[in-house]
Order: sequence, then structure tokens, then C-alpha cells
Amino acid sequence: MGLVCVQADWRSSPTSHGPQVCEADFDQQDAEVVCRELGCGAPSVLQRALYGEVEAPMWTKEFQCGGNESALLDCRSSGSTRNTCSPGKAVGLTCSEPVRLVGGHSRCAGTMEVKQGGWRPVDGFRWTLKDAAVVCRDLDCGSAVSVERAKESSIRHMWRIKSDCLQSGSALKDCVRPWLTSSIFNLTCSGQQGADVTNTDGH
Repeated sequence: MGLVCVQADWRSSPTSHGPQVCEADFDQQDAEVVCRELGCGAPSVLQRALYGEVEAPMWTKEFQCGGNESALLDCRSSGSTRNTCSPGKAVGLTCSEPVRLVGGHSRCAGTMEVKQGGWRPVDGFRWTLKDAAVVCRDLDCGSAVSVERAKESSIRHMWRIKSDCLQSGSALKDCVRPWLTSSIFNLTCSGQQGADVTNTDGH
């Protein structure tokens, strides 16, 4: 969680902050790009920085990201400039853990993958609903409904998540280690997105 600052040509010292971004000039697509650039999961909280602001100038243009860019400075920006931004209006952003569910009927169901350098499936050995509940909560997908283990046709590099580490309250990224296995699992959370099922019969 933190303020969104732009580090472009402000390199006078390694600890210097670039200009802060005004709340009015930043939206969900911009947030998705920032979280991706940081190697984190999807944005979970986007709000004005109620927890304080650093001493820094304001970024004067509105970002116009499409949501698929790899870095904030790759996005287009408005031609007009903003001269002022009211106190307390700098944008604050919280990104979720670098975890996702893929291949399901919604973002709240599917094969669990974690990003540590690159996206890989998670070893399904000994996963419980208690462990899965932590992931569903991080994804803002409600509670865990089911954990279904499956086998792939061959062994490959995946991630194993240490259950005791996860249950201790540590960040998911701190509980991951490399693993060779063919075991994966599909997780279904109770989030509203889980109801968005398309009828493939066309009725």
C-alpha cells in the first residue's frame, strides 16, 4: 500500500520521490498497470491517500492507460496540464498478492497460479479449505467453496506454498518455494463472479 509517485527524470538521489499523482487523474486501468509494473496482483484498493503524503510535487497530466501496458510511463497522457491538486487528493493504491485463478468461469474460480518472476501453477498437495480461504480473501472473492486436486500429464516446475507459513499471517509471496510436480488444484471461491456462467447450449 502506498502513494502513487512517478519516477521519470527525478533522480537526484536514490531515495527521492517523483511527483505524486492526483486522485482525479488516475483510474482503475491506471492502477492495473502500476500493480503489474510492481510485480504484484490486481489492484484491491484505490483511494485518496488518507494516511499522509510525502513532500513532493504533483504530476501535472492525466494518465490514459488501456490497462494492458507493462509500465505507467508507457501509457498515453492528456495534453492538458493540472496546476493544482487539493491537499489530501494524492492517490493511494494497494495491490493484491501476485496470485490468480485461471481457466475457470470467472476470476474467482480456476487453477491457482502464483507469480514469482513468472506465473506458475501451485502444487495441489495437502491444500485445504482453510488454506484456500486465505487466497479467496486476498482476491476479494469471498470464502473458499471447494478445492479439487488434479494431475497434469508430466512433471514440471511449479510453486509449493507452505501451509504453516500462510496460516501465520505471512504474505503469500514469502511462503512460496520452487517445486517439481504434476499435481495442481482448482479452487472455487464464493465471490459473486462465480455466478457468471455462460450457457454453452445457446438457451
